[in-house]
Amino acid sequence: METKKTKIICTISDINCEVDFIRELYRNGMNVARINSAHATIEGAQKIVDNVREVSDRIAILVDTKGPEVRLTAMEGSVGFVVKEGDTIEIRRGTDGLCSSKVLYTNCNSFVDDVPQGASVLIDDGSVELSVISKDADSLVCEARNAGVIKGKKSVNVPGVHISLPALTEKDRVFLNWAIDADIDFIAHSFVRNKEDLLEIQEILDSRESHLKIISKIENQQGIDNLDEILSHCYGVMIARGDLGVEIAAEKIPLIQKKLIKRCRERKKPVIVATQMLHTMIENPRPTRAEVSDVANAILQSTDAIMLSGETASGKYPIEAVKTMSKIALETEESILTPPDLTLENVTKPIAAVLARSLVGATLKLPVKAIIFDTWTGRTGRYLAEFRPKVPIYAMCYRGFIMREMALTYDIYGYPFAITNTKEEFVNNAIKILKEDGKLESGDLVGFIGGSFAHEVGATYMEFTYVP
Repeated sequence: METKKTKIICTISDINCEVDFIRELYRNGMNVARINSAHATIEGAQKIVDNVREVSDRIAILVDTKGPEVRLTAMEGSVGFVVKEGDTIEIRRGTDGLCSSKVLYTNCNSFVDDVPQGASVLIDDGSVELSVISKDADSLVCEARNAGVIKGKKSVNVPGVHISLPALTEKDRVFLNWAIDADIDFIAHSFVRNKEDLLEIQEILDSRESHLKIISKIENQQGIDNLDEILSHCYGVMIARGDLGVEIAAEKIPLIQKKLIKRCRERKKPVIVATQMLHTMIENPRPTRAEVSDVANAILQSTDAIMLSGETASGKYPIEAVKTMSKIALETEESILTPPDLTLENVTKPIAAVLARSLVGATLKLPVKAIIFDTWTGRTGRYLAEFRPKVPIYAMCYRGFIMREMALTYDIYGYPFAITNTKEEFVNNAIKILKEDGKLESGDLVGFIGGSFAHEVGATYMEFTYVP
């Protein structure tokens, strides 16, 4: 079966995470399993991890933090209240009060201080818009701009306004330390605004000598404005279009997505496009034409990965959603062009980058069937992938967690590999593994980048050889 190049992330709930279910997701195209800590307990998350690892050691696991998010406090009673256009509602200082039909409280102590008069306060992903018409030291007086229902613990967004929130909540810290103990691969931090939001996480990772990599979720204007400094302090980026579409006008999102993907590729950072990609498949067995076009467009823009959320976490047709994404990816990838003129920035290993460019360029002139490289860090693979070769890339990985990290990068599929003493031994062993897995046949021409032999480390040579 032909293998897609674009990776698929599936959100999994502990309510539906049986081994057979995860195996079907994997068989139909899932590369990364996502756990949303906002809707999970440690016990439930561990159950997902255990079942994913029973299926395959090549599935990467990503856990989201809740992040610095403003929410309403709980509501008096269990039901929300109806608001009409023109109604006056007060938002008061304090995090202990209960919301009512006339007064709202948030989980942020500085909310009243930070929000200026004239700002728009969006409740529940923008379903209700409030305009701040006046303020004093202890409250904001707001007017409803539309009718709707306000319920407790719903999200609060203030587009264009910086709210003073800690980078990590207490729950985030608990999940981060659990993720380190559970040998998770990626931590996707929500609402990243600047590098400071990432440095606190990295400090914890470093103190515990963890290999876990940070994915920055870009969900607000600050994240977009500070993208370059954010990219310098994370492994990759998730374009989280749900909250981004609340913070920023919806019509701006497509071009923002395109720009973010382009910048990530220039910085050789894996990038994920997320939220509502096949949303109607939560309830329906087939996607809309618009959703198919959305997924295809993200792939044409050269995203590394596409993500399913409710479609696989709670939807009626999770397996069908993964199958659909895989089919769209396979069809769309045929039209992606290899850009040998792509400029990579912040290149740590220039020899590896030059060899990667040359090898991918050669695949346009020679009947190469595959590219193979060995790796301690995955860096050479990311160089190769950014040039979008037409042929598959196979990573011979000396460490298990690096093999799983490759599950997030376009076109790379990893294999466990033991270090060899010579390049001839490396070539022979790699070919043997791939022939046994049905990826290569006798007579195939393959390209190699290698260098970690005996005590040597780093890509230092490139060659082509025919499979015996």
